[in-house]
Amino acid sequence: MTTETQAGDLTDGFHLIIDALKANDIDTIYGLVGIPITDLARLAQAEGLSWIGFRHEANAVNAAAIAGYLTKKPGVAMTVSAPGFLNGLVALANATVNCFPMIMISGSSEREIVDLQQGDYEELDQLNAAKPYVKAAYRINHVEDIGIGMARAIRAAVSGRPGGVYLDLPAKLMGQAMDALKGKQSIVRVVDAAPDQIPSADSVKRALDVLKGAKRPVIMLGKGAAYAQVDADIRALVEKTGIPYLAMSMAKGLLPDNHPQSAVAARSFALAKADVVLLIGARLNWLLSHGKGPTWGGTDQKDWADKKFIHIDISPQEMDSNVPIDAPLVGDIGSCVKALLNGLGDFQKPSEEWTGAIAAKREANVAKMAKTLEANPSPMNFHSALRAMRDVLKTRPDVYLVNEGANTLDYARSIIDMYEPRKRLDSGTWGVMGIGMGYAIGAAVTSGKPVVALEGDSAFGFSGMEVETICRYNLPITVVIFNNNGVYRGCDVNPTGGPEVAPTVFVKNARYDMLMTAFGGVGVTVTTPDELAKALAEGIASGKPTLINAMIDEKAGTESGRISHLNPQSAATKK
Repeated sequence: MTTETQAGDLTDGFHLIIDALKANDIDTIYGLVGIPITDLARLAQAEGLSWIGFRHEANAVNAAAIAGYLTKKPGVAMTVSAPGFLNGLVALANATVNCFPMIMISGSSEREIVDLQQGDYEELDQLNAAKPYVKAAYRINHVEDIGIGMARAIRAAVSGRPGGVYLDLPAKLMGQAMDALKGKQSIVRVVDAAPDQIPSADSVKRALDVLKGAKRPVIMLGKGAAYAQVDADIRALVEKTGIPYLAMSMAKGLLPDNHPQSAVAARSFALAKADVVLLIGARLNWLLSHGKGPTWGGTDQKDWADKKFIHIDISPQEMDSNVPIDAPLVGDIGSCVKALLNGLGDFQKPSEEWTGAIAAKREANVAKMAKTLEANPSPMNFHSALRAMRDVLKTRPDVYLVNEGANTLDYARSIIDMYEPRKRLDSGTWGVMGIGMGYAIGAAVTSGKPVVALEGDSAFGFSGMEVETICRYNLPITVVIFNNNGVYRGCDVNPTGGPEVAPTVFVKNARYDMLMTAFGGVGVTVTTPDELAKALAEGIASGKPTLINAMIDEKAGTESGRISHLNPQSAATKK
């Protein structure tokens, strides 16, 4: 039973922080308790917020980040001061790089002691430490400013190009008191936090002119297109133009991967031969070879290929970042795509010569891959294991797939098809490892739907203790570990012949499944594709925390996966 606020009643920082979150429809906090936020977590739960407690701050922040991506409202993570803040900072920076809206709130030491470097408990100037890695960073020093400070953080996280925001709450702030009625009045509900940004008429016409003049056009969909949640308009643009399309990994499923216009299986051919490329929510960064070089038909890594780019992005600074953009279309993706749709008119679809060439290349590559996938070596390799997973997941398009690793990520991205948007969540722009359990938990909590986390054994090690969190909250997550005994592979040997194992090698035949059973979940070890398919289907259907330890040939895998060219090797040799 609640009571009306009376004149003379008091409230404090603890309550106003919770009030500000609730006023903005934030109902979940991901975090790890300790000084000075333990009571804040207790109060949040008492006031009806969901508190999801983790074993490491980085995983809590990753969960909040993916919640922000899936919902378009800021996910919120909470950490303790100094070490806890630093533990979360990598994940917060990763959210910023990936354009995921989230707020990391950290308790901190008292300003007067920190500023004089007098040695307070866990002393650290967290605000300035965070600034280089986030979209915005704020500190609230006075209880009267909690409402407006939270509003600024929310707006910063979701407006324009989304990103990570840091909010610093000194311990003294929590206990500050003020009149309850004035406190209630100080709470701000953010209105229209991410307003549409309409592209200029000139830029739309320019983009349409370039697109209509194309002979060999391609559309590239990035995760920004998936984040926008304008799926029907994007599909309409693709289908009305008849242009072949490619999807970056987290954009897979915007249109089903088996769509007749999909060029994903002819990616190299399409990028090299295209004369016009329409980028929707994709950046010309390292994942797209910076828009130049042999990937795009150029002669060397610095060569600008002979093609034109139309680029949709909410940030004008993104344009011309690597190559000239012939038709920059600055605005939110929904408004830009709608503007293109409205201006298409009687659009002349690409010639059969172009679409047929892509289709022929696609079919040839699919047939070639099919032979590899149908092989049944013993022990399993990545291809045979992924074939088994592909077949199961095809029957469950509603399942979220979290994916990380080197070879595990590279192969799965091209083998496992997606049929619904925002169902594939992976290492993203930074290619960072350790997102697995955090993303899986965030997706499960946010959606209530089953999640499969496909992990390399090395990648799993970054967040593996969170299987206890999965069991504690009884989440419908099935973790699949491709266990090949090491980083990249487990067959390397110490060249000296000494007792130390090689740098890339783990304990042979580790029983990761026992980690899950230790906390009350279901653990299974499998050695064949049939066993893997059976265990995966049962894990998804059960809705119970499940871990499948899939034993892969330790010789399977390549150094650094498909980006071995980024891994320098010593040219020196001993004489």
